Amino acid sequence: MLELEKKIEHLRKDLDYITDIKGEIFGERLTEIRNWLSEIAKKIYELPRERAETALNDIEAQIEFFEQEAEKYLEPLDYVRIARHPYRMTLKDILENVYDDYTELGGEEKCNIDPAMVVARATISRRVGSRVYTHQVMVIGHEKGHGEEFRNGGSAKPWGNEKALRFMRVAETEGIPIHTYIFTPGAYPIEDPPGAAQQIARNLYAMARLKVPIIAVISEGGSGGAEAIGLADLRLMFSHGYYSVISPEGAAAIEGKIKEGQDLPPELVKSCAEQLKITASENLKLGTIDRIIQEPPLGAKGDDFEFFNQLKHEMIKATDEVVLKVRGLSVLRGYYVKKKTGEKNNAVYVRWELDEKEISKLLKQRAEKYENMGRGFFADRRSFLKKRVDEVCYGWLKIKSLLYFGIFKRPYRWVKRFVDDLRGEFLIITDRVLRPFTNLKGAIEKKFKRPTVQLAYEVPPKEDTYLGEIYVSPLANEDRTISCPNALRYGCYDIWVPDLYGELNGVCPNCGHHFPLEYQWYMNHLFDKHSIKEFNTEIASINPLGYQGFDEKLKEAVRKTKRHSALITFDARVRGISLVVVMLYSDFRNGTVGAAEGEKFILACKRAKVLRRPLLAYVHGTAGIRIHEGTIGVVQMPKCTVAVREYIEAGGLYIVVYDNNSYAGPVASFLGCAPYQFAIRSSRVGFAGPRVIRETTGEDVPPDYHSAENALKRGHIQGIWDRRDFRKNLYMALITMGGKNLYYR
Repeated sequence: MLELEKKIEHLRKDLDYITDIKGEIFGERLTEIRNWLSEIAKKIYELPRERAETALNDIEAQIEFFEQEAEKYLEPLDYVRIARHPYRMTLKDILENVYDDYTELGGEEKCNIDPAMVVARATISRRVGSRVYTHQVMVIGHEKGHGEEFRNGGSAKPWGNEKALRFMRVAETEGIPIHTYIFTPGAYPIEDPPGAAQQIARNLYAMARLKVPIIAVISEGGSGGAEAIGLADLRLMFSHGYYSVISPEGAAAIEGKIKEGQDLPPELVKSCAEQLKITASENLKLGTIDRIIQEPPLGAKGDDFEFFNQLKHEMIKATDEVVLKVRGLSVLRGYYVKKKTGEKNNAVYVRWELDEKEISKLLKQRAEKYENMGRGFFADRRSFLKKRVDEVCYGWLKIKSLLYFGIFKRPYRWVKRFVDDLRGEFLIITDRVLRPFTNLKGAIEKKFKRPTVQLAYEVPPKEDTYLGEIYVSPLANEDRTISCPNALRYGCYDIWVPDLYGELNGVCPNCGHHFPLEYQWYMNHLFDKHSIKEFNTEIASINPLGYQGFDEKLKEAVRKTKRHSALITFDARVRGISLVVVMLYSDFRNGTVGAAEGEKFILACKRAKVLRRPLLAYVHGTAGIRIHEGTIGVVQMPKCTVAVREYIEAGGLYIVVYDNNSYAGPVASFLGCAPYQFAIRSSRVGFAGPRVIRETTGEDVPPDYHSAENALKRGHIQGIWDRRDFRKNLYMALITMGGKNLYYR
């Protein structure tokens, strides 16, 4: 009877699950089955065993039929419900049923460093013929749990992502593959050290060059929180999961301009879920994942043991694929593994350890994978002839760079080092020989030399007073006064607008508060006269998902700015030093990043690398990743971070300067990974705005939570710059951080 009671409980859970996911399509039929099950449960000890078993089998068959029927009518929002359901399989279920054994690292349960992020050293085995082979792996993933509140629903805190990165480095040291499982609605949006945005950026930067195979599997992938452990050589996705730039509820709140505390219209939430293209099949079409792992109808639950057996073989197969792509003697095995997609038997053995040559190939393939991700989802408005001319010019730049830096300058550097070493040795000899004469000369001068008058001041060096081309902010045309936000605290007087946005450069003369200025002001005051030369202006943002109403919004942004994307890329000079600049500006869709912006950014990284120039990212403002481009926008985070890592690894100097409001995805990836980050005074830098933090954590944050001063205290940035000293500070940063060669090691 105990077995029957367990079966009754199992069937009751299945009924609850169907009701929660798609119960509306069955109506009273589900209620009838539930009543029938309740009657059997009440009479379980009175009914003959065979009769009870027959009835339960009939109910089970009915439930299976309901599952099959419900599967046919699943909508995008239903996949969100499945991924969030407490009966959904979790990482702990996978560790227990897919891997042979494991040891959890970084704490357990409530005593974990961050219970929402689980790390385990595990073994996974395969049978080939009569032999069993065991592999060591590092398993890292989000743990939602089955209703445990202390896990924050799988939302990892900054120290949870830091723990994940720490053990990724351990796996790299030990030379074992990494399996990551993504079960998160998003990262926990707090700036407590090490900071949500900063830690995600660090994870992405490190994963770009980890010297071991990485396999990522997505169940619930929410924006930057997913990407923190999602940069992988092969990205898989469960068939009933979802992967999105933002939750459907978050998108509905933004699109519908819903005020805090108001209810979200269900139809708007449903519409956003459909337009964001969040399902596995849609993400496969977009190219943001590589393969789908098929689940049972309505998704895998914690007790679907047959599915776990399938998942085990999928993970072994995926790791084999990555390894065989970089291995020399692997043609037949690679072909066999690739073709045997649906089979569960691993009939070949693949050693997962890589040598130095294979590691180099692995990293190259990873970089190429992300460089190509999201291609084709922006418009290139150049003519055919212009494209060919640009290709020839870029090819000539590469040849020139190779000739100058790779051939001519290399022997020059060798000769210079040799001469410097020789001079050092010679100085030792001459010092020993000439020291007696030098000492005698000094004694004579001391005895007969007249005392000199020390000047009370030194002649200051010549100031660089150039402020670019003559440019007056349109804001200075209003004949009125404006109050400083700090007037009550510091007693600031009202400022006449033509003065404020004219000679005062938008800065309060009393307290130093910085009023926002348009990006054109910086382009005309920061760089040397006539030195700005824009490139890739023809790359334009489009509406790749066909998001309703977004085409009109794009047209309005183009009309307003006379530009085609939120990123401007150009060559420029600062006091004679040449550099490549990428500028995110807030006038175009709030400075959000999509496929066009990502492509322009990586092309700028490549240009800076070829020309051996520093790369400056000036952020006039960014609201994050563009939600209307869905996961195409999300993958710009790892894509651009990989490009930055390639540039820095080659010896480039990368500097980021934040201004106004800089939030979310870009800060949590290709901006936040910079070794040198600064902020203009009065700017705000962080991962999520106050409303998102309040809705996620239930707590209010102080008004200065995202201030530049607090970002400096937390170690997010390395300094705060005054707008009036931006040019001087940037020049000093270039010559001090760049070293003798300014740009390249």
